[in-house]
Amino acid sequence: MIRAVAFDLWETLITDTPDLSRSQERLRTSRMEAILTARGYGALADRIEHAYRALWRRCHELYWSADLDVPCRRQIEHFLEELEVDVREFDEAMLAELEHAYAHAAVDVPPAVVAGAAETLRALKSRGLGVGLISNTGRTPGYALRRILDVLGLASSIDVMVFSNEHGACKPQPSIFEELRRGLGVAYDELVFVGDNAYVDVHGAQRCGMRAVLFEPPVRGTAVAPPVEHGLTIVPDATVHALPELVEVIDSLGARG
Repeated sequence: MIRAVAFDLWETLITDTPDLSRSQERLRTSRMEAILTARGYGALADRIEHAYRALWRRCHELYWSADLDVPCRRQIEHFLEELEVDVREFDEAMLAELEHAYAHAAVDVPPAVVAGAAETLRALKSRGLGVGLISNTGRTPGYALRRILDVLGLASSIDVMVFSNEHGACKPQPSIFEELRRGLGVAYDELVFVGDNAYVDVHGAQRCGMRAVLFEPPVRGTAVAPPVEHGLTIVPDATVHALPELVEVIDSLGARG
């Protein structure tokens, strides 16, 4: 019997359009530039965009490609290193100010809710199912994503949220699924995971003993790279193209369980 359903976040429950992504990036870099300029580092302004992009590459090479995650503060330290300045020149107040500007861009320019997400979460809750969430966080850490989910009206329908920057590992690592399972208080075979990425979501969940539903929306946003299957043959337990289809699918999987 299925007792809980859990979701990926980006491109499953929320999405960034190209315009939203560009607006978040401009806000993030302009705020960090203003902080640096106010503290006497205005000469670095013309290098900020380069450092910002180099930071993404560095985090991917050092952490994300190995399914590890990196705290937001460490990302700020790497950003300053890409600017070729000594992190030790910056006091705690300035580092905190830079981190806030970096982390909260998507709070002030929030992503869009995927069509049918709010209604689907409420429908699952109304059936007495636990609802969970795992997010590989990237530039926006868990504490900011909690605020975003609250503002978007989704947080009240989610019982357990697990964020990779807080956990320390990313999907598809088993440990992050274990934290979710433990939080929901169910067995793996009582839990279904839903996500748009065949490798990190479907494969990651299935190898823990969960059933997994692949979400294939008609249009993908810009928040994540296209799915990479790493040469594996990945067969989801079901596929949906719109989130409201999920309620019937969960009933079907539950009947088979």
